[in-house]
Amino acid sequence: MKKVVVLGGGTGLSTLLRGLKQFPIDITAIVAVSDDGRSTGKLRQEFNVPAVGDIRQVIVALSETEPLVQKLLNYRFKTNSDLNGHALGNLLLTGLIDVAGNMSTGIESLGKILNLKGKVLPLTEDNVVLMAKMEDNKIIEGEHNITEYNKNIKEIFYKKEPKVLDEVIYEIEHADLIILSMGSLFTSILPNLICKDVKRAIDNSNAEVMYVCNIMTQPGETDNYKASDHIKIINNYLGNKKVSIILVNNGKITKKIKDKYATLEQKDEVIYDKNELKNLKLKIVADNFIKVEDEVLRHNIAKLGFHIYSYFLKGD
Repeated sequence: MKKVVVLGGGTGLSTLLRGLKQFPIDITAIVAVSDDGRSTGKLRQEFNVPAVGDIRQVIVALSETEPLVQKLLNYRFKTNSDLNGHALGNLLLTGLIDVAGNMSTGIESLGKILNLKGKVLPLTEDNVVLMAKMEDNKIIEGEHNITEYNKNIKEIFYKKEPKVLDEVIYEIEHADLIILSMGSLFTSILPNLICKDVKRAIDNSNAEVMYVCNIMTQPGETDNYKASDHIKIINNYLGNKKVSIILVNNGKITKKIKDKYATLEQKDEVIYDKNELKNLKLKIVADNFIKVEDEVLRHNIAKLGFHIYSYFLKGD
């Protein structure tokens, strides 16, 4: 069975994994742990643990248990007490980290209970702090502060270089395909790539690097970005080995949906600039990856999974 290593964080990574787990692939998800907002941020401050929120989403995505269990892990308390806003799965993971002694063992224990279709690894056990240098040269500390700052990002880095898990390095070096998932470019994808050990492991692997491109831009991170702009930024953070394959949407978004996203969320369509992508010497996998549910844009996860699995069927 082919080994696929997927790096990312947040909703984008968990969405992609829901599609991938439908196919006979050996999946390892490597999750950035720099999130410091909402429930995750409170738990990080109180218990000095890495971010658990994105880990929870990935575990739920790979779980083969009943939908009720998945809903339970994502359940957020609505109360006037200190529990308000906390996701039950975040509390469970935090408790498991304390009982097991570290995050990776805690995840493994929960994974056995939930019958995961794959392996989930935190990038690091360290309680990392993400930093950014903005276009006005101001240095911003903390992921949620970075996303809320209304300036473009020039560079991201960690306040202190984290110790990447040895198992993360092993899985990357032995991958048959390395995937950078869709999601927040600067705060979910690149936090994995700013670690020197990760870049070195990617260079040491025999795998190609595939990027699953976002459908919409993200305010404060990728405003006005075309598909090729995402690739150029990612390649700046990679080592010698660059992205060689892109999965990109060529489906049409209705004017109604475009206007809604522009008005309510300040998001625009990521333009599929085919000629520029060709100039970057990329293998392009373009398809209509759009799925609309209740006027909300989603990726068609079945199509994503199929195209990724097809990579191996073609013998690329």
